[in-house]
Amino acid sequence: MKINKFVLFALKLLVSGGSLYLVFSKTDVNQVVLTIRKIGPAAFLGASFMYIASLLGGTFRWKLLLPERFTMRRLFSLYMIGAFFSSFLPGVIGGDAVKAYYLNKDAKKLSLTVASIFMDRYLGYVALILLGMMGVPFAFDLIGGTPYIWVMPAFFVAFVLGSFLFFGLQLGKRFNIVSEFYEYFMTFKDKKGIILKAVLISAVIQILGFLSVALLAYAMGEHIPLYMFFVFLPIVITITTLPISISGIGVREGIFVLLFGLIGVRPETATSLSLAWFFSSFVGGLPGLAFYIRHSNKPEVKNS
Repeated sequence: MKINKFVLFALKLLVSGGSLYLVFSKTDVNQVVLTIRKIGPAAFLGASFMYIASLLGGTFRWKLLLPERFTMRRLFSLYMIGAFFSSFLPGVIGGDAVKAYYLNKDAKKLSLTVASIFMDRYLGYVALILLGMMGVPFAFDLIGGTPYIWVMPAFFVAFVLGSFLFFGLQLGKRFNIVSEFYEYFMTFKDKKGIILKAVLISAVIQILGFLSVALLAYAMGEHIPLYMFFVFLPIVITITTLPISISGIGVREGIFVLLFGLIGVRPETATSLSLAWFFSSFVGGLPGLAFYIRHSNKPEVKNS
């Protein structure tokens, strides 16, 4: 098992390292550094605070999806811890695993804990896919003649099909580790109001993310049409969420260069924008370290 984990980590490291090599082999590293320095501390910290605000929104969403009463303070601290570890562990799954570990100390029911985190993540993608689809018609004038205009619709079809198979046909029931999830999912069958609220919160969270990248781009002197962030970023987020790299490093920069290059953004600028977005989120997640240290040195107490 340890060997398999090591091999998987090595493969992810290879993907991230190889992607970064390809990106920087086609860009001027000095120009990338100069472009990032254009941002200035105000815009950079603004993007970081927008990231923290999105984590607070995620906490509200998670609280809606938990049948037991946990305080906002407790859940926000876990969200911050998850954000911190997502910057270091391979893929976003690392942060979710840490959240599940600490919440399960209170809930004492692993299936409930994991199911709530899955649903929290799933509804976030529902909003992401819907926002991405809303931006597609506005992008035809710029990238309508390229095959990339169909990437978001392809993701949408795959997402709908996957959701139908998992929730509609409940194919996951054949796996013991997943079968208990459906008991949790069924509790929301007659709670469409909660699901709608969670999706709306997710939309606000995603928009905050788009605006943070737009803010960084504007600070660099790039006036990219706002709707292009609604088209490109859902693609970027979807691909970098796949556990194929170390926190999306390298893969994210490559996709930025590819997609934003379609509308005339230079590789150095696209790379700078991607790195600035990552570092602003990293800084926004740093308080999670303090929450982690506090939780590690304090016995867990169940909220009621």
